[in-house]
Amino acid sequence: MTSQSSNAQVDVIYNDLVWSDEFETNGAINSTKWHHQTQLPSGGSWFNGEVQHYTNLISNSFVNNGFLNIVAKKENYTNQGVTKQYTSARLNSKFAFLYGRVDIRAKIPTNLGTWPALWMLGKNVNESGGFFNSQFGTTGWPACGEIDIMEHGITQSQPAGYIQSAIHTPSSHGNTVNHGGTIASNLGNNFHVYSVNWSPFQITFLLDGVAFYTYNPAVKNANTWPFDAEQYLLLNIAMGGVAGNIPSNFTQAAMEIDYVRVYQNLDIDTEAPTNFTATVGTVTSSTVELLLNAEDNSDNVVYSINYDGQNIITANPSGEEKSVIVPNLMPTTTYEFSVSASDVAGNQYISNPILLSATTTGFTGCSGTDTEAQQGNFSIGYNYDFETIGTDVKITFELLDTDKVGVVAFLWRQNPFTEYQMTNVSGNVYTYTITGQTIGSTISYAVKFAYAGGLSVTRYFSYIVGEDCSLTVDSSYELDLFTFVNPATDYMYLKPNTTIDKVEIHNSLGKSVLVSSKPNDTINIQNLSKGMYLVTVYQGNRKSVKKMIVK
Repeated sequence: MTSQSSNAQVDVIYNDLVWSDEFETNGAINSTKWHHQTQLPSGGSWFNGEVQHYTNLISNSFVNNGFLNIVAKKENYTNQGVTKQYTSARLNSKFAFLYGRVDIRAKIPTNLGTWPALWMLGKNVNESGGFFNSQFGTTGWPACGEIDIMEHGITQSQPAGYIQSAIHTPSSHGNTVNHGGTIASNLGNNFHVYSVNWSPFQITFLLDGVAFYTYNPAVKNANTWPFDAEQYLLLNIAMGGVAGNIPSNFTQAAMEIDYVRVYQNLDIDTEAPTNFTATVGTVTSSTVELLLNAEDNSDNVVYSINYDGQNIITANPSGEEKSVIVPNLMPTTTYEFSVSASDVAGNQYISNPILLSATTTGFTGCSGTDTEAQQGNFSIGYNYDFETIGTDVKITFELLDTDKVGVVAFLWRQNPFTEYQMTNVSGNVYTYTITGQTIGSTISYAVKFAYAGGLSVTRYFSYIVGEDCSLTVDSSYELDLFTFVNPATDYMYLKPNTTIDKVEIHNSLGKSVLVSSKPNDTINIQNLSKGMYLVTVYQGNRKSVKKMIVK
């Protein structure tokens, strides 16, 4: 057995082991800890086109030599009046919890057509046959919330060893945009520790102690964050459906699990944080970085940042510097920040708050929207942004297509050709910063979006480092279709030069924040935060892109 994975790269450290199964007794699973979910959903088949029966047979789930084995098999099996050609097991934990860390050390199958999964559902889900359903099942999926710690087999276009983690909520579910993935070495032959760190502020997924995806929506409500209630664990192997065709020579595949461990913090904390410091880091035209650090006996510190009528709350391990990027600010504007430190129990730093001031720079960069592809195709298109910061260029792209699943992005340098994996910001927004550039030099980059079933590559964009401009599509498609009152407050007063079909507004990260398919001369922007935006006006295959500042 191994100890708990590294705590690095999470916001709240959970120290106390509150529930586990080390699978030390051979034979049937521990029925005081696990429930076999075998009842078929209405219609006689499991979801996502899956073709298996889940059973409570010891041949599908058993403990041997310190490992839980979940085995998917090819065999005719009749239950509940339905005959299927494959069997497997789906286990529910009889333990549910609110916030904490889960570590699962497992070796998973990589056979074609298999879909091994380690995941969580809200205790309140009304799913027939689930352990908690009869007493607590009041809420449908996805309003109950789903946290997928590890999935394999449903992103066939990804490289070998790719595992995915995902979040399903009312705001995005099914082909959710909230997902991330990474490569596990020698997957299928090696054991790996699959982890999720779930705090009141964010959900972080880790492979062998290294974080690779964090879900942290800016607005947390029932639509985006049903994760303020207890969840339980599920372990299973599904067959077929979105996992693809099952080869005719398939006989069986097994997932071996060494342990399942859940950590929380049990001690009552009455001590406030100490040694709190807050300073200003990197400043751009639309962002200010705040560097925060404090110490607390609980190993965790919560930071609250108030500015311009808005609030950011985040957490970080004690004694580790936290970088917080405040987004969507206006260029050449001075902002005042009030920063406080507390711990998770609510004990406040004695000298709260610390006051900071920072002035954003003028914008130096190019942004826009496009649909052109040099490989594959785009059903909707993509946003792009090149911004010069000192001698660095931050490149941000957002895939707007909603029909792509399992997306990852790679930045392509045109000459000499080089490929860099981009960092996922949120949804399908990806960024990469190239450093040490010469002001006035020309760079040329494209982005490859890879996804389940294929890939699409944007055209190459040439950008002059340090230049302030509006990148656009071919000039034959670009006209000055409109003017408007700028800066704007509450309403955008549009003055079109011709009949227009659509108006779309994107924020500084390239994310679409407002679309009007039947625009008039006055567009309500009261829900937009202060900052810089891009306004795109369309007429047929023509468009205009202009910057707008919202005060």
